[in-house]
Amino acid sequence: MKFDGFETRAIHAGQEPDAGTGAVVVPIYQTSTYAQDGVGGLRQGYEYSRTANPTRTALEECLAALESGARGLAFASGMAAEDTLLRTVLSPGDHIIIPGDAYGGTFRLISKVVERWGVSWDAVDQTDVEAVRAAMRPETKVVWTETPTNPLLGITDIETVARIAHDGGALHVVDNTFASPYLQQPLTLGADVVVHSTTKYVGGHSDVVGGALIVADAELGERLAFHQNTMGAVAGPFDAWLTLRGVKTLGVRMDRHSENAERVVAALEGHPAVRRVYYPGLDSHPGHKIAERQMRAFGGMVSFELRDGEKAALELCERTKVFTLGESLGGVESLIEHPGRMTHASTAGSALEVPADLVRISVGIESGDDLVADLEQALEG
Repeated sequence: MKFDGFETRAIHAGQEPDAGTGAVVVPIYQTSTYAQDGVGGLRQGYEYSRTANPTRTALEECLAALESGARGLAFASGMAAEDTLLRTVLSPGDHIIIPGDAYGGTFRLISKVVERWGVSWDAVDQTDVEAVRAAMRPETKVVWTETPTNPLLGITDIETVARIAHDGGALHVVDNTFASPYLQQPLTLGADVVVHSTTKYVGGHSDVVGGALIVADAELGERLAFHQNTMGAVAGPFDAWLTLRGVKTLGVRMDRHSENAERVVAALEGHPAVRRVYYPGLDSHPGHKIAERQMRAFGGMVSFELRDGEKAALELCERTKVFTLGESLGGVESLIEHPGRMTHASTAGSALEVPADLVRISVGIESGDDLVADLEQALEG
């Protein structure tokens, strides 16, 4: 019998009880090598844990099921996943399109590393699909989308941009970290590859660093698996186990993240110290209708600008009590940060530089009343 419910897949996909012991939870196979049944006789396909490990396999199968993909691959970090993907699908002379407010780490990888291979790139506001179409070149091989974007929460029409990319012979890659597979499944909308920093919502507890690629095409999955093994930046068994544990509660966590974020947004919208709130759940958000169509809910990430500028933003980040000042996002605890000085410092002086008065918050699953009260006291100074 096939079960289609997301929460059921999150708990059971790739996670059958252990055949030998009946253990309900996938064991941590903390081993580097495996006994073989004769020379070249692999036992259940395992020989060396860089190539494959049963705990990592369980995570990869689960992620593929959650994103409705043909294959999932787990890495040591989100950046390791991105690096492996780009080295697999790009060659010198190729061109890539990235978002106009791409994540700082992605921007750094492409502008400081990938460009040195002879790959050119353009940053484009992908909330305008015609701007994406205009940026396409004969040598464009990848259109890289974040939706929602980090940190300005821009929304891209995945279906339309996927068609534009395919019409130009390019792959459409979607960083789905902010939404998670629970809120959005880009492969079902036409994308070719989904990228996750599993450190964030998928793991969900701020206790593990990891990344993942999920692909629609099995042949591309084979190519990526070859490079994953060759380059070696794989998820270790304990990291895979922690991530798999987090996946089990992804659905219920994302519901609470989204509910709390909506309460926080309502409080920020009416506060005189706040100049602008970025959240796709707002009717006033330019991408609201698209987000409503391609997302189950609007997520736990909120950004806002303060009327009194950068100094006020920096002071706010230091006055919160429940919101912890720190980088990253997607954990059960609420975090606050100043993108211009922290996660997006690498974009300073570039076309992707973020507003100096911008604050980004990752709304956790604490009491919504406490989160609102904490922001209000911090805004009052």
